[in-house]
Amino acid sequence: MTPRRLLWHIFPANVLTIFVAVGLVLWCGAVALHDFHLHSTEDDLEAQAVMARSQVRDFVVSGKIQSLRRWVRTVGRETGSRISVIAPNGVVLADSEENPDVMELHNTRAEVVAALEGRVGRAIRYSKTLGEERLYVTLPVPAAGEGKLCCVLRLSRPLSSLNKGISAVILPVILVSLAVMFLAALVTWFISRNISRPLEKMTRCAEAFADGNFHEQLQLLPGRGAAEEVVTLSSAMARMGALLDEKIQDIVTHHNQLSTMFSSMVEAVVAIDNEERIISLNEAAGDLFGVEYSTADGRLMQQVVRHVGLQQMISKTLVSREAQEEEVSLHDDSGVRCLQASVVSLSDGQHHHVGVLVVLNDVTRLRRLEEIRRDFVANVSHELRTPVTSIQGYVETLLDGALDDRENAEHFLRVVLRQAQRLTAIFDDLLALSRIEDSSSEGTIVRQPGELRPVVEEALQTCQLKAEENGVELKYTCPNGIEMIMNRTLLVQALVNLILNGITSAREGFVAVDVKKCCGTEGEEILLQVTDNGIGIGREHLDRIFERFYRPDKARSRKFGGTGLGLAIVKHIVQAHNGRVGVESVKGEGTTFTLIFPGAATERKDLVQSSEKDWTEEGKLSN
Repeated sequence: MTPRRLLWHIFPANVLTIFVAVGLVLWCGAVALHDFHLHSTEDDLEAQAVMARSQVRDFVVSGKIQSLRRWVRTVGRETGSRISVIAPNGVVLADSEENPDVMELHNTRAEVVAALEGRVGRAIRYSKTLGEERLYVTLPVPAAGEGKLCCVLRLSRPLSSLNKGISAVILPVILVSLAVMFLAALVTWFISRNISRPLEKMTRCAEAFADGNFHEQLQLLPGRGAAEEVVTLSSAMARMGALLDEKIQDIVTHHNQLSTMFSSMVEAVVAIDNEERIISLNEAAGDLFGVEYSTADGRLMQQVVRHVGLQQMISKTLVSREAQEEEVSLHDDSGVRCLQASVVSLSDGQHHHVGVLVVLNDVTRLRRLEEIRRDFVANVSHELRTPVTSIQGYVETLLDGALDDRENAEHFLRVVLRQAQRLTAIFDDLLALSRIEDSSSEGTIVRQPGELRPVVEEALQTCQLKAEENGVELKYTCPNGIEMIMNRTLLVQALVNLILNGITSAREGFVAVDVKKCCGTEGEEILLQVTDNGIGIGREHLDRIFERFYRPDKARSRKFGGTGLGLAIVKHIVQAHNGRVGVESVKGEGTTFTLIFPGAATERKDLVQSSEKDWTEEGKLSN
C-alpha cells in the first residue's frame, strides 16, 4: 500500500470527526425538537379538550346534537384543530371537518378505547377520512353527577403542520451547522498544514542529508505555525547536519589523501582479506600484474598473480600474523622482474585482524644496475689488464735477452707500441666521454645552426681510408637544406664512431648513411640512420650495447682494435643534442643505428620558450 502524506492522515480524520459529531448533534436536536413539539401539541390539545369538555357535556346531555355540531365546526376553525365527539358506542356525534352521519364507528380506535377506559388517549395514526397522518388526543367526558361516561371528546391535528414547524427551525440550524462544519474543516486544514509543513521540510532536509547535501537550510521559528517540539527537533537536525557535513568532509579529505598517496605510490600495494581475496590494489600493482586495478576487487589473489613463494608468504602471515619479507622474481612479457616483497598483518579500527597488506617494491633496475656495475668493473679491469699484461710480458722478454735479437726485439717493441696505443685510445675515449658528460650536464656544449650534409661528408671522408682497407663501400643520402642546431665536432665524432663500427662489422660489404626529415609528436624531427650489412647483433645484446666496455663479441672487437666506448660516446653526444638513439639488428643480416634529433625550427622554439621562462622567473625574483 502506498504511504500517504501526514496531511491526509490528519485532515480527513478530523473533518470526518467534525461531520459525524455535528451530524449526531443535529439528529439528536431534531429528534428532541420533534418530541418537544409533539408533546407540546399533545398538551395543547389536551388543554383545549379540558376547556371544551363541560360545553360538550352540556350539549350531549341536553340532546342538542345539531348545536353541538355547529359549535364543533366553529371552535375547530378557530383553534385549527379537528374536533370529534364520539358516543360510548362508537358513533360519531359531531366532527368539525366531516359529516358524522357517514362516518364509521370509532369505538375500535386506540385513542377512543383509552378514553372509554377513563384515560387520556394519545395516538399518531393515518386518517382514512382525511387521507393524512394526524396526532390524536382523546378525553373522556363523564355525565354530570354520575359515574357514567357521557361521550369521548377527540382533538387532532395533522403532523404535516408539526413537521413544517420543525423544518422551519431545523433548516436554519442545518445551514448554520454546514457553515460551521466548513469553517471547522478550513481551520482543520490550516492546522493540519501547520503540523505537516514543518515535518515535510524536515523530511526534505533529511532526504537531502541522505543524498549528501548538507547545505539544505532548516530554520523553523517558534510562533510561526511550528510547535516548540518540532522547532527543537529541527534545530537538532540542523546541528546534526552540520556535524555530519563536518565529519564527512573530514572523512572525504582523509580518504582523498589516502587515495592519492595510495595511487601515487611507486610500490605495488595490495590489500587482501582473510579469504585471500583482493580488497583493493593501487595503480602500480595493476600495472605490475597486468590487470585493471579498478576491477580487481573481490578476485582471488591466485587469479591475479601465480607465484608459489608470494602465496606462501601471504598464507603464513594470515595464520601467524607475523610480518614476512623476502625477494621474489616474477616472469612477464618484459622478462624477469625482481621484487622486494613485504607482507604484514592488516587490522581494522577495532584491532580485528581482517587480512594482510602486501607491498612489492620493484628492484629490477637496481639489480640490473648492480649487474652493470659489476660488469663494468670486470670489463674495465679486463680492458686495461690485457694491454698492460702484454706490455709487461714483452718488456720482461726483452730484458731477459731478447734485445740481442734485433728482429725479435723490433717485433716485441711494435707489439708494446700497439698495446700502448690501445691504452692511449682507451684513456682518450674515457676522457672524451667524461668531457661530454660534464659539458652536457653543465650545459656548456656550444651548438649552432648548420647544414647536415657537410657533417656527413666530413665523417665519411674521415672513414674512407679505413673503409678501403676493409673493402667496404661507403654511401650516403642527405638532401640539401636540412639544418639542425648542433656541435659539429661532436656530431662528426658520433657519425665516425658509427661508421667505423659498421666498417668493422660489414667487412667487404657496405655502410650507408641516410638523413631525412619527418614529423614527430613534438614537431619536426631529423632522422640520421647508419646501416651496414654485417654480421649483426644478437637480440639479447641490444639493450646493453650502449654501456661502457660492453662487447657483444669480445674477441672480434678487440681483434679490430675497438675500445668498447664508441657507442657509449655516441649515446651521450646524441643526448647532449636533446636527441635519442635506437638500434635494430638481425643476426647475420646487418644493423641499423637511428639517431633522432629535433629539427632546427623546433629546437629554436624550445630555446625561446626556455629563455622566456628563465626571464620570467628572473623577473619574479627581482620583483
